[in-house]
Amino acid sequence: MPEREPIGLKLSGLLLAFGLCPLAQAEEVAGDTALQTVTVTSGRTAEKARSNQRTVVESATPIDIINSEQLLKTGRAELSEAISKLLPSFNFGTNIAGVQSTVRPLNNRSLNPAYTVVLVNGKRRHNGSVPASGSTDNSGHNPVDIDMIPISAVERIEVLKDGAGVKYGADGIAGVINIILRSDPAGTHIGTSYGQLYSGRGETAKFEGNSGFAIGDDGFLQISLDARKRGMAYWGEKADPDNRAFFEDDRQAAWDHVRVKNGDPKLKAYNWAFNTEFALGDLARFYSYGTYGERRSEAQNNMRPANGNASIPELFPDGYFPLNNIENIDYSLLLGAKGDASGWDWDLSTVYGRNRNSHASDLTLNPTYGPDSPTSFDDLATFQFEQLSTNLDISHGFEKFPLLNFPVDLEMGLENRWERFRTFDGDPKGYSVGPYTYSQYLADGSLNPLYAANGPQPMVGAQGAVTIRPEDEADEQRNTSSLYLTLNLHPTKRWSIGLGGRLEHFDDIMENENFSFSVNSRYELTDTLAVRGNFGTGIRAPSLTQIGYTVSDNRTAFNAEGVVVPALRRTIRPDSALAEALGGSELEAERTKSLGLGLTWQPAPRTSVTLDFYVIDVDDRIALTENLYDRSGGNGGMGDILAAYGLERTDWINFYTNAFDTRTRGLDLVADHTTDFGRFGEVRWTLGFNWNNTTIRSRKSSTPAGLGSGIELVGHAAEGTLVSAMPHTKTMLGANWSIRDFLVNLMVTRYGSVETWQQNEAQDRTFGHKWITDLDISYTLFDSLTLSLGGNNIFDVRPDKNGVHQAIGGPEYGNPPFHPGGGAWYTKLAYDF
Repeated sequence: MPEREPIGLKLSGLLLAFGLCPLAQAEEVAGDTALQTVTVTSGRTAEKARSNQRTVVESATPIDIINSEQLLKTGRAELSEAISKLLPSFNFGTNIAGVQSTVRPLNNRSLNPAYTVVLVNGKRRHNGSVPASGSTDNSGHNPVDIDMIPISAVERIEVLKDGAGVKYGADGIAGVINIILRSDPAGTHIGTSYGQLYSGRGETAKFEGNSGFAIGDDGFLQISLDARKRGMAYWGEKADPDNRAFFEDDRQAAWDHVRVKNGDPKLKAYNWAFNTEFALGDLARFYSYGTYGERRSEAQNNMRPANGNASIPELFPDGYFPLNNIENIDYSLLLGAKGDASGWDWDLSTVYGRNRNSHASDLTLNPTYGPDSPTSFDDLATFQFEQLSTNLDISHGFEKFPLLNFPVDLEMGLENRWERFRTFDGDPKGYSVGPYTYSQYLADGSLNPLYAANGPQPMVGAQGAVTIRPEDEADEQRNTSSLYLTLNLHPTKRWSIGLGGRLEHFDDIMENENFSFSVNSRYELTDTLAVRGNFGTGIRAPSLTQIGYTVSDNRTAFNAEGVVVPALRRTIRPDSALAEALGGSELEAERTKSLGLGLTWQPAPRTSVTLDFYVIDVDDRIALTENLYDRSGGNGGMGDILAAYGLERTDWINFYTNAFDTRTRGLDLVADHTTDFGRFGEVRWTLGFNWNNTTIRSRKSSTPAGLGSGIELVGHAAEGTLVSAMPHTKTMLGANWSIRDFLVNLMVTRYGSVETWQQNEAQDRTFGHKWITDLDISYTLFDSLTLSLGGNNIFDVRPDKNGVHQAIGGPEYGNPPFHPGGGAWYTKLAYDF
């Protein structure tokens, strides 16, 4: 690891580098026009006008806008799912079990969250603490937990869909989500809703509220909160009739054959936020925001049957469903000031955020401790991520730039970002091997059926749980120092050119000095038609979770034949000696390039159309390896390797590695038109369409040396997560009809087909395209009281039942891009005063 340099010295070096680099002095962020829109600083009146737009045609890069009314009318959805319901280029993953059930990936342009920056009021939001490890994202990146921001606090969301790496860092190669918080100096909103799935499960109740207060002549304070409660829901198939969970025939006959209850976890959550800004005399303005959230969830796992090797009849004579009890606490605080000095705008801010995720279980056991095992564990594993970002931004608009005879906007800035990822070990009885083994004979001298069926050794560790051992604790830190410079040139009234450069220093990786650049341009062919394009490069350092995440996961998993089996999986560091023995190495940074070309058309004031094509290359893309295990049952070459490192020969191993070079191609089409029907009201029509296709340009060697045939490092299943798990097409048709006190909102979405790939290619499955219809009808009384009735997926459309059949039963819907639980209804009452 390279020696760390003092931050001040490094920033001085960055400034010197830019001062000596003529190219850097002439460059500007890709989509600077767009970013000026994303981070609006021209006052609340202009911001309100902007919030009524659906897509921005004046920018050099594509921008979509979602307002608060649209967000609140997405029914059951939380903030991340609401975004996917309203934007065609976003898809919301459906991890439906265990530790990943509460933090789900929000994919942009089929790229996972690692490549989209999340901002709040134009400032970077801290990441979550749990690495992505699910059916649609196995990158190990720890995405921002957007659902910890109350929907009631959001005024609008502006989504820049092309690269913004120059201003915000290379992880913005797919775009930026900027969440703008409410800034009204007066008014109060209170709302409550209730609903459930058509099946009667998943009962959901919500409360939301926000209120604004004036500070001085032009300052404000907004306070927002929401609380929500959701019941557990599952929708799996029953086990085969001949699948046994009991030895005795009478108990077997009375069993309901439900062995899998994976689905939506039960949860209780509340979030709180404030947003404020006011004058500090005549020279500056102070601004601040803060958020705090708590979420407690309970997720069920596969049944441990009474006749299995995780059974202790003295404790659970009928078997048990292990629970994941997860507590997530998240908060952030920003302090900043901005002003004007001799015509130069300046903005100085610091934001700190922390996310902490704690795992327990109220219903499990460690079978190796037998009847003495605890049946609940208060502490099994804890994950924590912290981030402190400090930014200084300076900008100035020149009516005539030196040596140029046309206007130029200049912006430059410094950023220092400190990050820390830590994990903490839990109760030793959750992961250790106890003294208990199954006795061969029972007290009455008869043969013990558990011994006969499973042998003497029961399963090791708390069942259905993630555990951390003392030797696996992680403490990873990183300082990133950056300098950027952007120029937006206006050679003519119809033509703009953006140039930008960014120099970054990571203090913990070999490629610690990195320069990225971007260029964009927009030209108005006519008063209504314009062409725009952009190109940019970037480098994304491995996330701290990808480097340091190490856990033991005692759960079920698919083996190489595609069969669900019990497995003790260990995720190890990629730079560990064991990982190197299995083909791993220290992670390298990912390098990215993006290219975009588009058209904008605004034939009338209430009509707009944008069409944008894009290509995104990611080299050395990081992914989780396949589950590596000895297919001979511990007697082969890999079993010897595991034994040499002090592990059980039957353990399963995986780690993160630079697995692929990928290319993603696609296009976005967004259209918006409003028709005035006079006394019959007006209808706002919207169309959104996204097509994308990811291909593997190259793949890391598939067979680690010395492990024998049939063991792949990154194989077919890992490829499928990138190229087929997300739909290649998504079409959205919307109509919002307002007539007097009625408002009817109809949205029809077509999700293209998806595929799930297994290590065994014969078990690949395709799930066909589906049309999903959402409807919301509202009526306002006394100009302040609004009653709503709505439904998500009102025609109860389900994914195809085409999953790989398992004798134990389970969900057969694969991993669809929409909620697999079918239709849901809700009612809502809101009061505004």
